[in-house]
Amino acid sequence: MVRWKRWLGTLVAGAVLGAQSVGVAAAAPDERTTYRGQIDGATYRVVVPKKWNRTLVLFSHGYYPEGFTVPGDDVALSNHPQTAEWLLDHGYALAASDYKGKYGYAVEPALTDQIALLDWFGKKVGKPRRTVTSGQSMGGIVSMLLSERNPKRFAGVTAICASFDFSGYMNTALDLNFAVKTLLAPGEDIDLVRPKDPAASALALSNAIDRALKTPEGRARLALVGSLGNVPAWYSVYDAKPTELAEKIRQQAMWVQGAYTLGNGPIGRSDIVRRAGGNPSWNVGVDYGRQLARSGQKTLVALAYRRAGIAVKDDLKRLADAPRIAADPAAVPYLFRYGVARGTTPSPVMAIHNTGDGGAPAYGQRWYASQVRKNGSPSKLRQTYVDRGSHCAFTAAEEIVAIRNLIERLDTGRWPSMSPARLNKLAAAYPEPYQIPVNFLSEEQKVAKPAFTAFSPGFPMRPSR
Repeated sequence: MVRWKRWLGTLVAGAVLGAQSVGVAAAAPDERTTYRGQIDGATYRVVVPKKWNRTLVLFSHGYYPEGFTVPGDDVALSNHPQTAEWLLDHGYALAASDYKGKYGYAVEPALTDQIALLDWFGKKVGKPRRTVTSGQSMGGIVSMLLSERNPKRFAGVTAICASFDFSGYMNTALDLNFAVKTLLAPGEDIDLVRPKDPAASALALSNAIDRALKTPEGRARLALVGSLGNVPAWYSVYDAKPTELAEKIRQQAMWVQGAYTLGNGPIGRSDIVRRAGGNPSWNVGVDYGRQLARSGQKTLVALAYRRAGIAVKDDLKRLADAPRIAADPAAVPYLFRYGVARGTTPSPVMAIHNTGDGGAPAYGQRWYASQVRKNGSPSKLRQTYVDRGSHCAFTAAEEIVAIRNLIERLDTGRWPSMSPARLNKLAAAYPEPYQIPVNFLSEEQKVAKPAFTAFSPGFPMRPSR
């Protein structure tokens, strides 16, 4: 939780990051040419190796909350910096826009700014033989929508820890925060969707979670909260999945607190309300008893309530009786336009996801596959899983293996084997600097073994379709 709480403190203090300077093309000592500049107010970076193989990788970065310090304070070219180095060393050109505004739920400007950068690249650098769009977290839905809306411009998609149904995700976030407020902070002045002081409301929810972790009754209610979002009870990048009840609940609560209360709670929702012209989420008519029955975390809830000696039915009644929140009808279409993939697969899609991701739970992959079966071509989709806690916690080696699988599909017209044994063998061949997972949730950095695994994700709790 170190980074989440540090970010919240920065936000409350009103810190704002300065704008990046505009630059010009420069020849690098390693025979790469770097271009920097702005297009219609959106800062971009492009790097082209001298021996360019005529493939361009257009990267879309994830969600940056206001006050978040971007690693390296530069336009990101990949989820993992070593991945970018490998791609450049192997002849791939890289390009990325920071999008106008850079922070918040910037999908709408991203879709315009990334195409503008692609146009610029074709005029100023050269026309690629093919372009792959790659995106991390929120950037995953950017990449998917770019491909679906511009089918002739992209040869393939790499979706890294992507959230494909952000409308459903924000409804789930509302469910979790509604349950925290109702069960753990009754009577407190917390506005979930239109707060006058978003940081204060987020802090009140976060403090309620901290208090609840101190008692068996509070931990039971936290397990119920987490179950409503099917949030995994695994938070650590390096530690094994916990087995002890209190630790399971603690790690699950860290996801609820970080991703849903501090991240996509009142603060993140205020940004979306501004962009959508109203609140696009609702919980009117939601039966939380039914949600619990569908959740993959229901066994954890039953054990926690039994240990605490309280009845889950009483807390479900409290949720049922609490006043509900309605969406503004005019705002609902916004997240469908700028946050929900159709699954048309105009080009091959290679997805990689952590099994213990609670920020963008792996059930989103199940949901996306169902959309592809309805609207696209399942033969164009491959989904791989890395058995690790955290969000986007992949080593460069694991990311590169995923990208190489997509490139082989584009080169040969056939997918290579996706067996975990094969993928782990390929990943293990890279040197030690390529074996350190991205760790957004703490500052710990160390080597981890490749962890591709066979995995079947659970079911989404509030899918938009």
